[in-house]
Amino acid sequence: MASSNLFRPITVGNTKLQHRIVMAPLTRFRADENNVPLPNMLEYYTQRASTPGTLIIAEATQISPRHCGGANAPGLWNAAQVAAWRNITDAVHARGCAIYCQLCAPGRAGRLDGYPLYSASAVPMEAGATVPQAMTEQEIWACVEDFRTAAANAMEAGFDGVELHGANGYLLDQFSQSTCNVRDDGWGGSVENRARFILEATKAVTEAIGSNKTGVRLSPWSTFQGMKMDVPHAQEQFSYIIGQLKKLPLSYLHLIESRVVNSSDCEKKEGLEFAFRMWDNHSPVLVAGGFNSETARSAVDEEYKQYSALVVFGRCFVSTPDLVFRLKHQLEPNAYDRSTFYTPMQSRGYTDYPFSDQFLGQCKA
Repeated sequence: MASSNLFRPITVGNTKLQHRIVMAPLTRFRADENNVPLPNMLEYYTQRASTPGTLIIAEATQISPRHCGGANAPGLWNAAQVAAWRNITDAVHARGCAIYCQLCAPGRAGRLDGYPLYSASAVPMEAGATVPQAMTEQEIWACVEDFRTAAANAMEAGFDGVELHGANGYLLDQFSQSTCNVRDDGWGGSVENRARFILEATKAVTEAIGSNKTGVRLSPWSTFQGMKMDVPHAQEQFSYIIGQLKKLPLSYLHLIESRVVNSSDCEKKEGLEFAFRMWDNHSPVLVAGGFNSETARSAVDEEYKQYSALVVFGRCFVSTPDLVFRLKHQLEPNAYDRSTFYTPMQSRGYTDYPFSDQFLGQCKA
């Protein structure tokens, strides 16, 4: 396995990596009730920075109280949050790894008590769900500024860059797709108008911190949280978004394959070839979606070999702090316990997964 391109160095933005295995942004709800990262988050990220030269993308981090998915999701809008994240980024850097922060506005997927449930349109996530409030022009621009401020705070917190969460049915994705966006103003009604919000937010972030520290995540085929357009319209919509993002020298583009439906694995139906071709090695592409040791190698050595591709692992990183070492040495990852994925503030199923004996032996040598 070590001879695979998976273990060849690559540069992402300003960051030189020693391999092409990336830790996915993984929501775990281990912040406190005020959205401040807890000490066990420091331990968790330090554990997963076990192999130097690894890129970690920190979990979906809320950009402001009015765009927050709820208690226990970490935020980046006040000094206490910035200071707690700084402890984490310092620890990750001390281990020779890089860390980006995923910036997220949940839209109709969640809110803090006392704030409206926002979305592109008054379209609920599913039948019987709360009907969100369609955002006004003023509210949209305020959210763009929240992204800008959160990105600047991420730099103060020591992150190497940020990723805008434009995937999986969260607010930016809600504006991008006609399954949710039924507006007929300048923010909907056409491919160009539906793309406007994510493009304006991305531009604001690049202005704040630089385009070479900015990535964007997209999921053309995800059905999560009531999303997914039909294939022709999805390809048209996301081709336009990618084409416009390409005008910015972004650090990377992050794409999710159709291999995952909600939280379950499945056979890949629709492909990402159109997106890779459109991006055309403008910068590296991170690809996520239920990968294992074999399929990750196939992705970089065969399917996407003509592109600068990296493979993003999620659940295996949850359960396996030394995942990169295990992939390189063909060792099985730990089994994960899904029941502990989202247990607020708990250390069980979070920082108690073991390192392999082989990794620990190497550390002692």
